Amino acid sequence: MKTDSDLDTAVELETLPGHFIRRLQQIAVAIFLEETGEFGITPVQFAVLQTVRNKPHVDQRTLAGAIGFDTSTTAGVIDRLEARGLLVRKASPDDRRVRLLTLTAEGAQLLDAVLPAVQRTQERILAPLTERQQAEFMKLLRTLVTANNEASRAPTTG
Repeated sequence: MKTDSDLDTAVELETLPGHFIRRLQQIAVAIFLEETGEFGITPVQFAVLQTVRNKPHVDQRTLAGAIGFDTSTTAGVIDRLEARGLLVRKASPDDRRVRLLTLTAEGAQLLDAVLPAVQRTQERILAPLTERQQAEFMKLLRTLVTANNEASRAPTTG
């Protein structure tokens, strides 16, 4: 019977997909911040604003589920965006406990202005790959995320 001391403990990080996924996330955020620096927006703030644009009057819980963030973290992001005048929260006419989100004119203008930088970010991240590889990478990435969604701290719901 093997004991813990008999196990080979030398693991090459380069063989671990999680290591590369973490590194790619670091790189993606760094490139995003380089490209969008003048706008003072984070990737999560962009995701919130774009989701509110795509789904006007979305409630906070649905928004959190759509972007894969827990509701308390999402509430903090919304607080900061609201303080900047980029979106507003209003009570739902059907349930006063539910807060519905809408972009302000300033929020819409910011999204319009930042979108080319966000697009450049995506292009820079994928640039080392051919077009065919980019399509395959995105397909595989979606497959992995979808198949492992329930393992997330905040699974997406939409």
